[in-house]
Amino acid sequence: MPRLTIGELARKAGVGVETVRYYQRRGLFPEPPRQPRSTREYSPEALDLLRFIRRARGLGFTIKEIEHLLVLRRARKDVGDLVGVLTGKAADLERSVRETQAVISALNEMAAKCDVLSGQDRWSIFDTEE
Repeated sequence: MPRLTIGELARKAGVGVETVRYYQRRGLFPEPPRQPRSTREYSPEALDLLRFIRRARGLGFTIKEIEHLLVLRRARKDVGDLVGVLTGKAADLERSVRETQAVISALNEMAAKCDVLSGQDRWSIFDTEE
């Protein structure tokens, strides 16, 4: 695969150029040296790395968590470390889903109370935490 410009790299990875630059500023993604013709060219490995970062973001990993994943990836750490990170993230997401479900239930209960209350009394649903 030929080397890519930042625009080509971003397009093939499914992200914007500014996203690539953001990852570079954060240290997740290296910036290659400028070539004599004054453009930077990215390798196929850079595309693989960018896709890895994009996939991790899609799975809900934060930038800080991706930094940790990249350290593990570069060090080729034992699979146990990776499994620990993945199961920890899954537990975090499950907790978040439970919290979101509780908020949805509370909102639905508040909406149901609005049907039986009248006028200004409807706003009292915000006065108590249940």
